[in-house]
Amino acid sequence: MHSPEPATQIARIVAGVPMSNATLYHRIRFLVVDVAVWLELPNQTGSAETVLICRDIELDRARREARVDRVACPADFTPAGGLSGDREVATAQAAAECLRRAGVRQVVADRSLPLLFTDLIRQAGIEVLCDPQLGVQERRQKDAQELAWIQQAQQVTEQAVALACRMIASAKAGPDGVLVQDGQVLTSERVRAAIDHFLLDHGYLNPTCIVAGGAQGADCHENGSGPLRTGEPIIIDVFPRNRQTLYHGDCTRTVVHGECPPAIRRMHQAVREAKAAAIQTAKAGRTGQEVHRQVADVLRRWGYHVG
Repeated sequence: MHSPEPATQIARIVAGVPMSNATLYHRIRFLVVDVAVWLELPNQTGSAETVLICRDIELDRARREARVDRVACPADFTPAGGLSGDREVATAQAAAECLRRAGVRQVVADRSLPLLFTDLIRQAGIEVLCDPQLGVQERRQKDAQELAWIQQAQQVTEQAVALACRMIASAKAGPDGVLVQDGQVLTSERVRAAIDHFLLDHGYLNPTCIVAGGAQGADCHENGSGPLRTGEPIIIDVFPRNRQTLYHGDCTRTVVHGECPPAIRRMHQAVREAKAAAIQTAKAGRTGQEVHRQVADVLRRWGYHVG
């Protein structure tokens, strides 16, 4: 593989379905369920032009919403042999033709570029290079819009967790310790359904969240099932995605109905101390591994095993 040409001469490409390709969506901020492609084309001035190629019925909306300089559809870049009747193939053909017309000899792709695009671009005589870090740093650094979306998602997520905590706290314990609410046994499934309904009403998709009581909570990412009991820790972990922005919230809480056992109180104290150590360590330039090490050290001092 040849070395990349000078940066001003290199084109870049990200392609896929914005609904599921986070790198592509991050660049264009335009949500569609069909395949699309983002291209960055060098020009004679040494700067670059960004182009979005998407389905023709999305053109007007894309021109209003997408973060690109120019919007086109595959028909705008029909190669000499014509376009395939397959929508995905046609989009890849158009991407290759767009690059060819721009005089591009070499294009850099991110790690998610579909093999179909790679193959058709190479057939057009253009070299395709892979940069595994393309888009990674940009996604880690959030702009003002992203911060607002994350804050919004987090607020709604915390409201859903608070709803679940109140639901558990307001339940009554039966003679056997099983929680009862509105005359029915309170189960992980009932609490999870309440969370789901709340989030759906607020415009969020909720992957199966965790409501795990007792020993189930000790099994990492066990969803939880069956009756919840008083005096036992119940882990609630909710991580929904906004249906419009695609940004997530994430919140985990441990709640105990009734009297909290001494062993659980001690765990809580250890976690609070570990969290404080993490916050103190989490500074610009530090790594996640360093933060993790500080947390693990605190928990081990308390006598807890860390995997």
